[in-house]
Amino acid sequence: VQLQASGGGMVQVGGSLSLHCAASGRTFSGYTVGWFRQAPGKEREFVAAIRWNSRHTYYDDSVKGRFTIIKDAAKNSVYLQMNRLKPEDTAVYSCAACSTCIVNSIPNFQQYGYWGQGTLVTVSS
Repeated sequence: VQLQASGGGMVQVGGSLSLHCAASGRTFSGYTVGWFRQAPGKEREFVAAIRWNSRHTYYDDSVKGRFTIIKDAAKNSVYLQMNRLKPEDTAVYSCAACSTCIVNSIPNFQQYGYWGQGTLVTVSS
């Protein structure tokens, strides 16, 4: 499966952005789709994920209540709606797909075998 991420940009503190991850080559059916981010000088970190078939969602504590991960089966896409953005949300965001993730491994980026290119989110104060 090939992934294409888009939707990044610059926004002021408290603003919103929606990131889009589109799949091609096959559907997301059976996959766990996750969003990860990496800020300059920092390690890649888990943001959110959704199990395509069950729609179960998972979030890092730092984004709970502000970010929502949503699937759109008709468009074979996953969206990350980001609200109440903070400067510390500034990072390159990437979407990824995992076909074998168990619940405990969902935040582990090494479990994801398919990656889209990153999209930059900049939150200015």
